[in-house]
Amino acid sequence: MRLFLSLILLLSISFIAGIYEYNRFLSTPLNIDQKGHVFTVKAGSNLQKVSKALQQNGLSEFHPYYLYIYGRLIEKAHLIKAGEYLILPNTTLPELLDQLVDGQVIQYPLTIVEGLTAQQLITIISNDSRLVSTLENTKLTTVMADINKPDNHGEGEFLPETYYFTAGMTDKEILNRAHKAMTLYLEKAWQNKAKNLPYKTSYDALIMASIIEKETGIAEERAEIAGVFVRRLNIGMRLQTDPTVIYGMGELYKGNIRRKDLRTDTPYNTYTRYGLPPTPIALPSKESIDAALHPAQGKSLYFVATGSEGRHAFSNTLTAHNKAVRKYQLKKK
Repeated sequence: MRLFLSLILLLSISFIAGIYEYNRFLSTPLNIDQKGHVFTVKAGSNLQKVSKALQQNGLSEFHPYYLYIYGRLIEKAHLIKAGEYLILPNTTLPELLDQLVDGQVIQYPLTIVEGLTAQQLITIISNDSRLVSTLENTKLTTVMADINKPDNHGEGEFLPETYYFTAGMTDKEILNRAHKAMTLYLEKAWQNKAKNLPYKTSYDALIMASIIEKETGIAEERAEIAGVFVRRLNIGMRLQTDPTVIYGMGELYKGNIRRKDLRTDTPYNTYTRYGLPPTPIALPSKESIDAALHPAQGKSLYFVATGSEGRHAFSNTLTAHNKAVRKYQLKKK
């Protein structure tokens, strides 16, 4: 009887200890500081390896078998996904397992700024250490071939936006995403364009959008500037826009345009040539694309920078424009 009672007591103590340990496992946070901890689950890893790594790195005080057995019991041990995970303070082992099963990996942001050239974008991406570098040559023509677009010029063909990516993404993959995003947005916008526009193709609209992007950073001016350029094209007037000249100058541009530069003919000099330049000159935003396809109605054919907040003064006639130039540029009344 004593042996039986002792056995019952031992079993009871073991049961109570087991319940206590199980509850402690469920509620004890991992050893994570306030900044959080980036934990990597490598491809091919199983929960047993993950559990061991957590203990070896001092993140968990429990034996590796705790998490592994728990995962087997709830039938989730085989569902964990590889990737980088941010473990936040006060996270418990069961909560971490849910995170690994759901694949809640770290999403890194990359913002493509409107107005950059495609070459500038490629330089930025190729220097981003968060991306896997695969570009051996960062020249625009080579990169376009590398992303399977060898017949495309490349300028203006990447959509400015914030993209999120996970560890292991390559520079080519992010460029492909941005290129596809631009293609899809431009195609959709082209289907809803205004009537009687002087564009033969959506690519013409992309070229115009890039010019608008470089001419103004004021949202409400985009459609008005688009209207000026559209009216000029419709009446056979030169666009005469400085940003195209600058683009055509390439490395010769040193920060200002001289009269000589305006008279020097290049495929992008809209002072010497009629119509649109052969390609975009920068990466246009969605808003600039929309403005190019929905220009504001009006009669203005000219505009000049006022020197205030990046805004412009619009004029219907050359006489009025020259007056605005004297006022805002030459500071004469």
